[in-house]
Amino acid sequence: MPEIVILIFELIGTVSFAASGAMTGIKKGMDTFGVAILGLCTAVGGGAIRDVVLGITPPTTFVNPVYAVVALLTAVMVFLPGSQRFLKRKSHMYDRAMFLMDTLGLSIFTVVGIRTAMLQDAAYGVFLLIFVGVITGVGGGILRDVLAGNTPYVFVKHFYACASIIGAVLCILLWNLTGQTIAMTVGATAIVGLRFFAAHYKWSLPKANI
Repeated sequence: MPEIVILIFELIGTVSFAASGAMTGIKKGMDTFGVAILGLCTAVGGGAIRDVVLGITPPTTFVNPVYAVVALLTAVMVFLPGSQRFLKRKSHMYDRAMFLMDTLGLSIFTVVGIRTAMLQDAAYGVFLLIFVGVITGVGGGILRDVLAGNTPYVFVKHFYACASIIGAVLCILLWNLTGQTIAMTVGATAIVGLRFFAAHYKWSLPKANI
C-alpha cells in the first residue's frame, strides 16, 4: 500500500480519536487544556504504547509530530463554541458521533499497528502481532477514559476489543496470501462491520450480575 495512502488513513484515525477524546473532555466539563490533552492522548496513546512494545524509541509521535499537531488542532476545533453549541443542541448526535469516531479510529489503528510490526520484523509471532494491533486500536481510548474518570469503554460497551481482535486476525491471516493492501482493507472493514452490527443487534458479551 502506498505510503501516502497509509498517511491519509493514519490522519483519519488521528482526527477520529482526537475528536472522541475532545468530546469526552467537553462532556466532563474540562477546560481548553484538558480537552486538548485528552484529545491528544486518545489519538496518539495507542501508537505510543505499540512503539514501546516493539522497541521503537522514541515513539513515532515524538519523531514526527504531525500526528500530535493534527490531534491538538482537532481537539481545539471541537472545543470551539460553535461545535459545543451544536453538540448541546443535537444531544442525540453525541453518542452517534462518539460511536463513529471510535469505530473509525479503532479499525484504522488496528491494521496500521499490525503493519508497523510487520515492517519492524516480519518474523514476529501471531500473538505479538494481534497484541500490537489491538493495543494500537484500543490503547488511546483506554487512556482517554481513565483520564476522564470513566470505566474504559473497551470493558463495558458492546463488541469493541473483540471486533479489533477479529479484524487483526483476518489481517494477519491474509497478509501473506493477498498482500498488505487487501489484508488491511479486509481487517479494517471487518472491524467497522462488526461494530455496526453489534450496535444494531445489541450484541454484547456476558456481564457480571453481582
